[in-house]
Amino acid sequence: MKEEEILKIFNDTKAIITDSHIVYASGMHGSAYVNKDAVYPHVAEISLLCYKIAEQFANDKIEIVIAPAIGGVILSQWVAFHLTQITGCEVLSAYAEHEESFVMEADGLDIRIPLPEGTFDRENDEGQIVLSDGEKLFIKKPTFVIKRGYNKLVAEKNVLVVEDVLTTGDSVKKVIEATRKTNGNVVGLGVLCNRGGIKSQDVANPPKLFSLVDIKLDAWNEEECPLCTQHIPINTDVGKGREFLARKN
Repeated sequence: MKEEEILKIFNDTKAIITDSHIVYASGMHGSAYVNKDAVYPHVAEISLLCYKIAEQFANDKIEIVIAPAIGGVILSQWVAFHLTQITGCEVLSAYAEHEESFVMEADGLDIRIPLPEGTFDRENDEGQIVLSDGEKLFIKKPTFVIKRGYNKLVAEKNVLVVEDVLTTGDSVKKVIEATRKTNGNVVGLGVLCNRGGIKSQDVANPPKLFSLVDIKLDAWNEEECPLCTQHIPINTDVGKGREFLARKN
C-alpha cells in the first residue's frame, strides 16, 4: 500500500482537518489536525492500516502488542490479530493506561492523590512546593502504567508498541518506559501517522520505528500564531481548543 492510498483513507474518513485554527496538546497552534478518532469507527479501514503495520514487524518475533489507552487499544487488538494470522503464532494484546492520580513526595513518602479532571496537560510541568518548615513537596505529572495483570503478560516478552498519531511522542515514550519497567523487551514502535517528525531517540529509543505516513504540519507558539493575529476562531471540536478558551476566560 502506497502512502497516497493511506492518505486517501485519512481523507475519505475526514481524519485530516485543514483550514482551521487548532490548539494542539503541546500548546502550539496550527491550521491542520489529524483526527485519528474519525478513522476508528471504520472497521475495515482500521483493520487494513493495522495489517500494514503488522507486516512490517512480522519477522521480529513479537509476542505481545501494547498501546496507550484509549484509542490505541483498538490498534493493539488489530495489530496483534494480524500478526497472529501472518506468523501462525498467538500474539497477545494489552494496553497501558494513564495514572488516575498524581504523586506527592515528602520525607520519603509516596502519596497518591486522585487526579481532578484537567489538572495536567502538556503545558503543565512537574514542580515543587516549599512547606513552612522548609521541607520540599515534589509534585510529579502522572504517567502511564501497565496493570490489570497485563504487566505479567508483558514481562520477558518481545513487545511491539503501537500508537495512532505521533506529535510530541510524550505518551508513547511513557508507554515504552513502562514496558521496560515490567521487564518487557521493546523491539519496535509502529504508528499510523508521524506528524511531529519524531525520531527513535525522541521516544526512548525503540530499535525500530515505523510509520504508515509522515505528515508535516506547521505549528506556532501562541504569541507568534498568525491565526490569533487574524482573530480566526479556535476549533473547539478537536484538539485542546476548548480547554485553551476556558483558561483564557
